[in-house]
Amino acid sequence: MSLYLHGLGHHHPETEITNAFLESLDIGTTDAWIVDRVGIRSRRSVLPLDYIRDTRNIDTRGAQEAVETPTYVMGARAARMAIARAGIEPAQIGLVISGSSSPTMSTPAEGCFIAAELGLEVPAYDISSACSTFLAQLGNLAMMDAERTPEFILIVATESLTTVVDYTHRGSCVLFGDGAAAAVVSTRIPGRARYLGSSVASDPGCAHKVFIPRTGYFEQDGAAVQKFAIRKTREGYEEMAALSAEAEERRDLHFIGHQANLRVLDQVCKRCDISPERHHANVDVRGNTGGASAPSVLSMEWDKFMPRDDVAIVVVGGGLTWARGLVRFEETQ
Repeated sequence: MSLYLHGLGHHHPETEITNAFLESLDIGTTDAWIVDRVGIRSRRSVLPLDYIRDTRNIDTRGAQEAVETPTYVMGARAARMAIARAGIEPAQIGLVISGSSSPTMSTPAEGCFIAAELGLEVPAYDISSACSTFLAQLGNLAMMDAERTPEFILIVATESLTTVVDYTHRGSCVLFGDGAAAAVVSTRIPGRARYLGSSVASDPGCAHKVFIPRTGYFEQDGAAVQKFAIRKTREGYEEMAALSAEAEERRDLHFIGHQANLRVLDQVCKRCDISPERHHANVDVRGNTGGASAPSVLSMEWDKFMPRDDVAIVVVGGGLTWARGLVRFEETQ
């Protein structure tokens, strides 16, 4: 079944965590150290800088009280952009699917809060798969009966990962930022782009490699996850490149990977011979925004892609999970 993308949206909070700010926390890191290892210069946060400076987020429960923009509000803001770009009214949305590794509320589903923010009374639920959330949501839709889905569906990935970061630990606090991405999707109404070749997989035996305890900090086996990410991203890109090459007309293939570490993405580009102008990223100025990362890049570049462009999106995440898909831009009627 084809999935059509009608509009993408994104939102990042205004508060900026620069490398200079992290350096001021005296945790043994510098701008040069961060840029050399992960290629990140700044990231955005739902937390005030004073809160981070004063508490180092020593109690993640306190972070929830300090949050300036709840996760679902970011999701609704990204959704409004997606709806506007799709050229439809919010009332035309018939289903909301959200997902987050760091929701403001444990229950009900974040999708319910986002629907409420948008003034919608429609079915709403969550599908979450860590950093693979957005493509997992699309993969789920691809398995549905097209004739039984609403004409327009809203999917959202929204993350407040700075609320679960230990700001005394330089290995993790330099990585993460907050943000949201959204898309208006249809299973039967053609749009500006089609989503092809969806594939979602996981290795649950490695679930302990990346996790966030209910009231604790993000933790990961960094070395193991990095090797996994490089291998699965390379394999996923090559699979999508083969799919793109099957098109009747020549397509220009672009690449968006999971925005966790610019140096990892650089390695993938080198191994797959992806030129700089075909590689799209925002991790250098937004950090790792989890499930919102890759789709936020697609949204930020949305107006630049033209007919005959293919975009290979390959993501990896906790689970361990990995997913890949091809976004094909086409002529609109």
